[in-house]
Amino acid sequence: MTDLQKEFNSYSKDITMASKDENIEKAISRAVKSYRQTTAESLERFPHTKELAAEVREIKKNSIANQQALLKQAMESVDRNKGKAFYAKDQQEALELAAKIIGTGKTIVKGKSMLGEELSLREYLQEQGNEVWETDLGEFILQLNKERPMHILSPSIHVPRERVAEIFSKFFDKEVPPDIAQEVAAVRDFMREKYFNADVGISGANVVAADTGAMVIIENEGNVRLATGAPPVHIVMVGIEKIVPTFQEAMKVTEVTWRYAQYGVPGYVNIISGPSKTGDIEKVTTYGAHGPKEFYVIFVDNGRSTMAKQDDYKAALHCLRCGGCMYECPVFQITAGHFGHIYMSGIGSVWTAFVAGGMEKAAPLVFTCLRCGRCVERCPMQINVPSMVQKLREKIVNG
Repeated sequence: MTDLQKEFNSYSKDITMASKDENIEKAISRAVKSYRQTTAESLERFPHTKELAAEVREIKKNSIANQQALLKQAMESVDRNKGKAFYAKDQQEALELAAKIIGTGKTIVKGKSMLGEELSLREYLQEQGNEVWETDLGEFILQLNKERPMHILSPSIHVPRERVAEIFSKFFDKEVPPDIAQEVAAVRDFMREKYFNADVGISGANVVAADTGAMVIIENEGNVRLATGAPPVHIVMVGIEKIVPTFQEAMKVTEVTWRYAQYGVPGYVNIISGPSKTGDIEKVTTYGAHGPKEFYVIFVDNGRSTMAKQDDYKAALHCLRCGGCMYECPVFQITAGHFGHIYMSGIGSVWTAFVAGGMEKAAPLVFTCLRCGRCVERCPMQINVPSMVQKLREKIVNG
């Protein structure tokens, strides 16, 4: 039996079991209903969003076409802001750079990041002798339950409140009822001490403005603000596809992202461009005020520049990670992220092929996709996933 056959067999068993999982059915049905209702209300309240999405499509298209020049500019901007910028060509380089900055025996608080999942960042840093805590509520649930994310935006979407109560009751060694407000409160109490005693905070970024070096991070919980503001060291790990030319364009990308991610406006929009600083004494700029004294940015390639050169697939780099396509995907609705490797659903099959697993991991996903096009209708970037999936099928069959 070939490796590809083994991959298909293992995947088939996994996705079949997922389709019969009552927890997934219960949780996803609740989430899809909520997503559709909230997104529809948001787009109705802010009708300019669809026109803005068309503008953002052009911004992303031009940014990917000029990726290397923008990367150089962004790195120079970070350095100018008294941060330190690095380029990692692949997973190993990214992990080694992070480990070199952090060292060992440190406490790390980490914001939600699909790039972190792609790199297996938490696991690697733990192997180096560090204590790492996921601060996003969904990621924290999965960390305790030793699971991987089942949605790029809502990682624990497949876990209903009843199961969360069981996981928390075991970890906190006290009864936590299946009441969402009380479940959230339990994590809040636990995590408070972690933020202020951590040595390092790690985050991703939704968008990067090359001209200013500004990292824009969308969130609702406030965990990223604490994880990136309280520890003395802040590390941003971000894919090079997130860079756009200007700050104004970055904000346009940000607004479209949060609107299609279900929110009229998010709880927080963090804009971070360097270490904390003050000029309040004699107007002398001094670094390391209330926030981090050290600021590092690791720009990660890991197959992105290769994808950017492929005419059939480069539009996949326009993905804003809003996650809307998954709620519309018929397969995802009954299997959650089991229809995926690290990146999920139809768009995830393309990312898997180039960035996170290779063609062997992508093949089962490619032949699972129904190519129905519902993802394209929802996608603010109108990424033609069915066409890409067909091209990948031909590539797999023809060798």
